[in-house]
Amino acid sequence: MNAPDFQDFQRAFGRHLRDPRHSPRPAGVPARRMAVYNELLFNNICGFLDSCFPVSRATLGEKKWRRLNRSFYRDWPSHTPWFREIPREFVRYLSESTIKPPLPVWLAELAHYEWVELAVDIMDCPIPSHDNKGNLLIGQPILNPTLMNLSYQWPVHKIGPGYRPRKPQPTCLLVYRDAHDKVQFVASNPVTARLLELLKSSTLTGRAACLKIASELQHPAPEALVSHGLAILEQLRQQGVILGTHA
Repeated sequence: MNAPDFQDFQRAFGRHLRDPRHSPRPAGVPARRMAVYNELLFNNICGFLDSCFPVSRATLGEKKWRRLNRSFYRDWPSHTPWFREIPREFVRYLSESTIKPPLPVWLAELAHYEWVELAVDIMDCPIPSHDNKGNLLIGQPILNPTLMNLSYQWPVHKIGPGYRPRKPQPTCLLVYRDAHDKVQFVASNPVTARLLELLKSSTLTGRAACLKIASELQHPAPEALVSHGLAILEQLRQQGVILGTHA
């Protein structure tokens, strides 16, 4: 078999693996062996998706879930060679593709929320030098490097087989790995989310970040907001979202 013929064979082999019902088996490949290979690869993909997205699976139901697994396997051009990246590719598929029949409008966000747990769990982030007892108003707060500061249009942390929301409900959540390497989920709000965004993207002190938010909100008593902000910062430190201040 010359190079062009071999490449044609590879393409035909790949098409059949992705869609065995509509793409013919390559000539010369025994049907029984091909069937075993088809089942093995598809079941491997399903195994990764099942373990990462148990709530999505339970909420959709087994039949719809398997059909969605198949359409992802068939239609999405995943380029990563890493098995652990398959769930992220699935989230991209839900977010970027037009899938038929239509799925629940909140499913892409729910899947992202489920994937975040894996992403945070395997995140390789060195802990920066910090003073864990530093003054959070005077100093520059240091965030947990595994923190994901998330905003969704749907209450993804509540969705499940017994609850399928009909209307959007903006939701803020913090997901991070604590000092014991356990993934934590904490409900947040738009002001806290903005505060953390400012602290991550700038060199502001805690006080300066609070005053900036007061200005953005046109708060009539900025110092009162600073006092409230300090309480939030201290709570975030206790939870492990904030590690301390620059040493």
